[in-house]
Amino acid sequence: MDVSIILPTLNERQSLAAVAPRLDAALRPWKYEVVVVDDASTDGTREFVTDRADRNWRLLPRPGRFGLASAVVDGIAASTGPIIVVMDADGSHPPEEVPQLVGPIQTGRAEFVLASRKVPGGSDSGLHGIRRAISWAATIMARPLTPVRDPMSGFFAFRRSILPRAPLAPVGYKIGLEILVKCRPEPVVEVPFQFEERLAGRSKLGSNVIFAYLRHIGRLYLWRARHWGRSSSSS
Repeated sequence: MDVSIILPTLNERQSLAAVAPRLDAALRPWKYEVVVVDDASTDGTREFVTDRADRNWRLLPRPGRFGLASAVVDGIAASTGPIIVVMDADGSHPPEEVPQLVGPIQTGRAEFVLASRKVPGGSDSGLHGIRRAISWAATIMARPLTPVRDPMSGFFAFRRSILPRAPLAPVGYKIGLEILVKCRPEPVVEVPFQFEERLAGRSKLGSNVIFAYLRHIGRLYLWRARHWGRSSSSS
């Protein structure tokens, strides 16, 4: 196995049907697996995955909805590839961009590669109105924690070997930020991508997601303060 793709889902049957063949085509150069972590979908998402006559795709069902970040953590634990890619199943993260995430890690040029809307060539045209404002505010809040331009991207790849550096305990949706802050991958590469509108269904963004992010960002600031305090005392 070369690459493991982690796809968290909640009622993404329609978009997943469009994304799946594109993702298979993008991953053709590698031995790969796609782990679909599903939180109690009722629209046929689980049946779509289990009905695929494809050994590369497998379903990791969870009995209730626990949130995207924990779904990614569970998917990582169930996967086997040395390179892990995390992306959305709704089509907003183009599968055709996966090779540019995997490439720098496979060649040793990066431990973590982030698909960024904020570097030259990137775009967030798929964000509108309040979602754009919330993304901007969340990015400002995360800026002291990491030098990357687009910590809210949610579309990234990393080498599995960085995970033992720190325990992961994310809250909400931003598992990528958790890994960047706690595991301190080096080097980190940002590559441009065009964030697109979801293919089908409704966005999961709501007040509960916003409050979860605020909790998460607070916990990361506390973690960093404790970690830096230990580092200073030991030196």
